[in-house]
Amino acid sequence: MALRRSDPKKEPSIELFIKAGLDGENIGHCPFCQRLFMVLWLKGVKFTVTTVDMKKKPEELKDLAPGTNPPFLLYNGELKTDFLKIEEFLEQTLAPPRYPHLSPQNKESFDVGSDIFAKFSAYIKNSSANKNFEKALLREFKRLDDYLRSPLPEEIDPNSTEDLLVSRRKFLDGDRLTLADCNLLPKLHVIKIAAKKYCDFEIPPHFTGVLRYLEHACQRDEFSHTCPASGEIERAYASVANKRT
Repeated sequence: MALRRSDPKKEPSIELFIKAGLDGENIGHCPFCQRLFMVLWLKGVKFTVTTVDMKKKPEELKDLAPGTNPPFLLYNGELKTDFLKIEEFLEQTLAPPRYPHLSPQNKESFDVGSDIFAKFSAYIKNSSANKNFEKALLREFKRLDDYLRSPLPEEIDPNSTEDLLVSRRKFLDGDRLTLADCNLLPKLHVIKIAAKKYCDFEIPPHFTGVLRYLEHACQRDEFSHTCPASGEIERAYASVANKRT
């Protein structure tokens, strides 16, 4: 009996399902959805995106992924759930030489922003009179800023007579977007919009590394064209923020 082998030259069939916004069609608020959207775009693979209206989840999607909320993925007809497992699968499956690896070279590029979203969540939920939550968020921003301003080992030329004191790189791990950026940038976008709207908080101007990072990110379609509208984020946090005193 002959074995059927998949054609390595044939593009895989990929459909990403993400949360829809209030109108049921446009991109909704979901950092994990945006994370996978960015990963697929950066891979350079052909894929389609379907937004799922969570208020009236279509019957066919209930049959396809019962009990599953976006993001989820169909890869050559096979359902993939859990965004972390999907990201790992895509990184392993869509690999060189045809597709780029997106894993960062430096482990700290992934670790540096790991607590910033948790600190933001505590900040926006709690009383504005308690300044400790804002201070904790600012500490995480400083940690991120310090990392972005510090040259990576590969930026330092041992043969140069001049010391590189401030990093010139565009993103967390260099001048290319990696999985670390796909993880952090959607969260920073949420923080920027929601904290400004409900806490009158803006990223301080002395965090030049963070601001430069966001400026470079906004120039990339993979980030700017996958962001939900500001109103989607504001609506998502309205009930939480309204409990602040």
